[in-house]
Amino acid sequence: MVSSFLINSTYNLSTKSDITKHNGMLSVKIPLLYGSETWTIKAKDARIITAAEMKYMRRTAGYTWTDYKTNVQIAKKLKITPILNKVLENKRNWIQHVNRISRNRLPRVMKHYSPTGRKNHGRPLKRLLDT
Repeated sequence: MVSSFLINSTYNLSTKSDITKHNGMLSVKIPLLYGSETWTIKAKDARIITAAEMKYMRRTAGYTWTDYKTNVQIAKKLKITPILNKVLENKRNWIQHVNRISRNRLPRVMKHYSPTGRKNHGRPLKRLLDT
């Protein structure tokens, strides 16, 4: 329903961005951000997330990839902050929360955990499922 509304050309861009915005980001991004405070984002993951976000934003703005609009131009036109910024903000908020909770709670203990002992050198041993 939302995607057909965003693609429909009878509505102007300001109406689309007003309806789909929620606290400075698109409301469709909210399910995408679930659990993002604990993600380990690698460069490849960041590229995939950014590509998915830009595909959605291009469709919302009414552009195709052949229109030669940069990602920055489209984000400025829609007045939307990138999703990776929101992920980093969620991570910062989670770390601040963990620092505030008592020292004996599990998230705080795990934040400062480092394993003891030594790791075996060489190829890992085969397990039953590996054969």
